Amino acid sequence: MSQELREIQITAGATFETVGEYQVPTSFGNDAAALQAARQGVALVDLSHWGLLQFTDDDRLRYLHNQSTNDFQNLKPGQGCDTVFVTSTARTIDLATAYVLQDAVLVIVSPNRRQQLMEWLDRFIFPMDRVEIKDIASENSIFSLIGPESESLLKKLGIEIPLEQVYATHQQLSLGDIKLLLAVGNGLALPGYNLIVSAKDSAKLWQQLTAAGAIAIGDRIWEQLRIEQGRPLPESELTDDYNPLEAGLWQTISLEKGCYIGQETIARLNTYQGVKQQLWGVRLQAPAEPGTVVSLDGNKVGKLTSYTETEQGPFGLAYIRTKAGGAGLQVQVGETVGELVDVPFLTRTPQ
Repeated sequence: MSQELREIQITAGATFETVGEYQVPTSFGNDAAALQAARQGVALVDLSHWGLLQFTDDDRLRYLHNQSTNDFQNLKPGQGCDTVFVTSTARTIDLATAYVLQDAVLVIVSPNRRQQLMEWLDRFIFPMDRVEIKDIASENSIFSLIGPESESLLKKLGIEIPLEQVYATHQQLSLGDIKLLLAVGNGLALPGYNLIVSAKDSAKLWQQLTAAGAIAIGDRIWEQLRIEQGRPLPESELTDDYNPLEAGLWQTISLEKGCYIGQETIARLNTYQGVKQQLWGVRLQAPAEPGTVVSLDGNKVGKLTSYTETEQGPFGLAYIRTKAGGAGLQVQVGETVGELVDVPFLTRTPQ
């Protein structure tokens, strides 16, 4: 984060916590207004502590095609997708978002997977591969606009929005003397956009977005939104214990493309309906800690993976055995009771 951006955020009431080398705004002291903006207006969150990997050279698309779950070979510049990096046994490493440029592919990855993914991917670059990978997060800032008024705000700034807004499609444009990449979608099942801008211009862009009406939100509210939406996160829902089908990430998986790392396991799970557990939202009657056992009729059927407080009460995400049931099922979560509910980010069938 640039020092200028940090000072602007401090002036706006931000409090920070250290995540790796970054100071991450956790709250702007406006949590209620921030939530309302994300749901009814437009909110702005700083995700500059996330990883931003740049893939260059001639084999970049083929390489990403072979190393993750989605189909990169058919993507053209200006298009993009969500994809999952998995192990050879299809255990999840990270959920990522990729943008295909004319001469590179930019991939946003989770903050706690940046180093691991760089090391993992480097293992699979062979002498004949023409691909270079670099983490360029420190040179750039990533902002997300969240909420139904995001498009109106961008139009107010003079940015032309394409009529057909397909997820992860993007354009490189200028806002005055600021050059940025604007992409459809923000990594949640809410309307909005991702913006990638040079770190040196990040403070200026942040000021323009907030002056136009975007309400700054901290990481604490983003975490509540991502749990309510059902976006899985590494070390919570994305671990060595689960595969992307169990995590409800069918929309990130191409079942038609050829061989890639983890492909055989995923194909077998799909063919033989082998998804033994699924991720669900859980409305709780009282607070519960992540890791709490979920049971039904005295038998363990799952585990709570994330928890947040909402205006409607305690809420979490949990993996539940498929045979136990789905939406509407009443379960015991530690000492309290929960009801399984669908969450909008997750998918449960081939897309």
